[in-house]
Amino acid sequence: VFIPFTVGGGINDCETIRDLLNAGADKVSINTAAVKNPEFIAKSSKMFGSQCIVLAIDARAYSGEASKNIELPQEIMVDPTTKWEVYIHGGRTPTGIDAVKWAKFGEFLGAGEILLTSMDKDGTKDGYDLPMLAAINETAKIPIIASGGAGTLEHILEALKVADAALLASLLHFRELTIKEIKDFLRKNKIEVRD
Repeated sequence: VFIPFTVGGGINDCETIRDLLNAGADKVSINTAAVKNPEFIAKSSKMFGSQCIVLAIDARAYSGEASKNIELPQEIMVDPTTKWEVYIHGGRTPTGIDAVKWAKFGEFLGAGEILLTSMDKDGTKDGYDLPMLAAINETAKIPIIASGGAGTLEHILEALKVADAALLASLLHFRELTIKEIKDFLRKNKIEVRD
């Protein structure tokens, strides 16, 4: 393929990142390894450049019950004001980390982008979690990729008003929409897209 290519899943050391970049990836996406060892974000961004490091955040609406599965600085952990909690292991394990605070902390450590997946919206085709996207977009100054919930062209447009990019899966896999249809619709609505 001749478009920017990001690889994620099971990446937990700099040697793997080097191998993936040498094999042709432009960026890597890290989630569980970053939560378990935030210094991995800093180390990998220093070694390969922040433009190569995408911090993947899987988040769900916070239930009000802290999990305390991870020991990290208290200032990024959930509190009574938390709206979304970070999950790891493919969205199965709660961490007790506030998603908005984690996004800002990840940026501080050197992540160059955030891939933000709403586990509540993922696969629903009900639209992206716009409040979560907006909250993280206001906090972090690096590009945000919206993920989880796209079902219509309008959903994509709504997401791109608060995020820098939108991830699409089943809409394209099952050919419910084409890339051309999406780009034409976005251009009509004054959203800049690549040719």
